Amino acid sequence: MLRRALSALLLGTSLGLAALTGPAVAQSASVPPPDIAARSWFLFDVTTNTVLYSQTPDERVEPASLTKLMTAYVVFEALRDGTLKPDARPPVSNRAYKSAGSRMFVDPRSPATVDELLHGLIIQSGNDAAIILAEAVAGSEEQFAEQMNAETRRLGMKNSHFVNASGLPAPDHYSSARDMAVLATRIIKEFPQYYRLYSEREYTFNGVRQPNRNRLLAIDPSVDGMKTGFTDAAGYCLVASAHREQKNATDPQGSQFSRRILSVLLGASSDATRATESQKLLNYGFQNFEALQLYRKNQPVGNHPVWKGQQPTVSAGFADDVLITAPRAQIGNIKGEIERTEPLIAPIHAGQRIGTLRIRLGETVIAERPLIALETVETAGWFKSTWDTIRLWVK
Repeated sequence: MLRRALSALLLGTSLGLAALTGPAVAQSASVPPPDIAARSWFLFDVTTNTVLYSQTPDERVEPASLTKLMTAYVVFEALRDGTLKPDARPPVSNRAYKSAGSRMFVDPRSPATVDELLHGLIIQSGNDAAIILAEAVAGSEEQFAEQMNAETRRLGMKNSHFVNASGLPAPDHYSSARDMAVLATRIIKEFPQYYRLYSEREYTFNGVRQPNRNRLLAIDPSVDGMKTGFTDAAGYCLVASAHREQKNATDPQGSQFSRRILSVLLGASSDATRATESQKLLNYGFQNFEALQLYRKNQPVGNHPVWKGQQPTVSAGFADDVLITAPRAQIGNIKGEIERTEPLIAPIHAGQRIGTLRIRLGETVIAERPLIALETVETAGWFKSTWDTIRLWVK
């Protein structure tokens, strides 16, 4: 349906996502995108930073317990920076003890460790855990919310604002599908040691066993996260993340790499619906789009002429693996072209940009990557340098 905001390929590798623009690709897929029974959604290839399919991704909506993704992110930063210790036992305030909604049932007489609180926050979606952690990091939930909003600005989450750590309904508390994808991607890439908690199916604390509400963990073995949410106003929400091994179509020897796709679904009508619709999104991404590893990090892709150098050429390549995503039906239309910096004059240092790789899908540029020197070329002696100077004058 034309009302859908279909996908765009991200030019570059920034995780900011706030300025996503580019050519639509979903309509070029061999299979039409599925109808999704939800208010808003966002399907994203984390491996290549590519948006695959979306609807109203920037609409501001109540995020419910998806808020706890930002709560966890700020806590992970505090643990990384050493301002919070995993074995610390923060006190349980009356506010946390009497919090409404889902809880992990922390007893003020026997406080939980930060590590236990993270399990309660992520697996059990405990509002009491969220408040205790917020107060441990910032002194109060209000001050913690200020830190949350500072992170939204830093990450480019332009349609998010938080007033609490739990996601309980409140005026001026909102986010969007795109912003949640930004945040989830940051957690996956920056904090893999904590991301594993999102895959745990249940957690028992104080004798109370509670399951992870993410049904996809039991349905799809490739799903290893991430977070559910629900309020009457928000509906049923789910951020789901899955990784599957994929053959590298550009390697004749059939090497493989791990590919991760993330879906954000907001405003479904039921718990079962958010699971089935999220599964449809993930399957659509894996089945109808191909991730291609075109070049490996530091793989030589050619030798380029150098003027005034101790050697006549320099080996060129890329600082990172070059990966892209495109519709399977359009793989044959992908072409790469390299534009060199001319003239290349020594000295040239390893890592220096000496050109640009442009990748085209048909006539449309879908990605650009800097071409770099893989080695250093020192300046030649006086005679060679003078001779090349003369040659450049008459060229």
